[in-house]
Amino acid sequence: MNLKSALKHKIFEIVCDSALELDQETYVVGGFVRDFLLERDKSGRKDIDFVTVGSGIELAQKVHSKLNNPSKLTVFKRFGTANFTWEGVEIEFVGARRESYSEDSRKPFVEDGTLEDDQKRRDFTINALAISLNENYGGLMDPFEGLKDLEMKIIRTPLAPDVTYSDDPLRMMRAIRFAAQLNFEIEDNSFHSIIKNAKRIEIVSKERVMDEFQKIMMTEKPSVGLKLLDDAGLMKFILPELVALKGIEEVEGQTHKDNFYHTLEVVDNIAPHTDNIWLRWAALLHDIGKAPTKRYDKQQGWTFHSHEFVGSKMVYRLFKRQKLPLGNPLKYVQKIVKLSSRPISLIDENVTDAALRRLLFESGDDFDDLIKLCKADITTKNEKKQRRFKLNFSLVEQKIKEVEERDRVRNFQPPVSGEEIMKTFDLQPCKEVGLIKSAIKEAILEGEIENNYESARKYMIEYGKNLYLNPKLKESDL
Repeated sequence: MNLKSALKHKIFEIVCDSALELDQETYVVGGFVRDFLLERDKSGRKDIDFVTVGSGIELAQKVHSKLNNPSKLTVFKRFGTANFTWEGVEIEFVGARRESYSEDSRKPFVEDGTLEDDQKRRDFTINALAISLNENYGGLMDPFEGLKDLEMKIIRTPLAPDVTYSDDPLRMMRAIRFAAQLNFEIEDNSFHSIIKNAKRIEIVSKERVMDEFQKIMMTEKPSVGLKLLDDAGLMKFILPELVALKGIEEVEGQTHKDNFYHTLEVVDNIAPHTDNIWLRWAALLHDIGKAPTKRYDKQQGWTFHSHEFVGSKMVYRLFKRQKLPLGNPLKYVQKIVKLSSRPISLIDENVTDAALRRLLFESGDDFDDLIKLCKADITTKNEKKQRRFKLNFSLVEQKIKEVEERDRVRNFQPPVSGEEIMKTFDLQPCKEVGLIKSAIKEAILEGEIENNYESARKYMIEYGKNLYLNPKLKESDL
């Protein structure tokens, strides 16, 4: 098969000329070839990989010198690779090599090799395809029948799967990620090998594991990859908190839903409505507090009291263990998990404005995301119940909108500052300042006073007097 039609980008001609000058066999490899054959990236691929029999760094330098305004050339001597960006495309060069691994390390022993050696070290047959930039320009090099596997939608390793997965255990997650992204099946021998080697995922860095996990989370239907991770025995080494939700218990004839499979449904439900990875994480983790809080009560049946609060605490430990960002993403996920059941309690027709104000204040700019999660959390198969639940949430949204327009409490700060409280009562920083400021905030949220400066200042003076403080009054206070 000749694939000259794949080589339309200007970079291919330049690489071809540079390789000829260096007398080096050179090929286009990896995802570019796979996705071209699958007709996946019709808008244009954003990264292209080249392998050359010789020095990948020298070829990269030669190509880089011939281009107008490329980014800085980055060289990794240890791995024999170099890359840069040109016209919005990330371009990487590597010298063909063969690798060998020790049992307890992911660091390979590397030596120069042939194209075939390089293709053998690739993770899957569909990623071992190469297009020639040599005399047979555009020729497809397919020693492991990757083209056939593309047509049959199969994920298969070039070598014996035990070798491929043991060498680099991250490839087990990559197999699942590709299966989920491409809607492919993992070949039976390969999947059984993942089950056999699952524990070796522990030698891979958390950062690399989470990079693959995030890609699975961002697929069109995340449950496909998440379920495969569990079926393969990998999930228990990555997110044991999620695996703990599996199973249904029965006491005195009363059961509860399987919260693991419910969670997968919730993530699928929210996926079409957001590309925010952290909202998808919140959906994945919203019920993790149910495993440690599950209790059976003879009067109430199965209960999960305070599971949202417990879950939000567990999110911190999980993020820290998996080397996920501990800044705003963590705080965001914790907040959504902690508030995930609050809107449900507000669907009653007699809900107070104070309760609505408090939820709006606590959720702030993330209120809309919280409602998205609550709607995604509706997994009942009873269509009548589904319609009723969704209508109830729509009513809550409308009530919240009315309260917000009237009281402006989303992300609000008390209209009277701590500095003004100290000046009015002639105080230094002390607990009384905090008490007064907090009291003003609570009075606004409870609807006792309006959210404006005049009402807040008047309340401040009266509350201060109750604390036996003497205010310095302005003429406007009299």
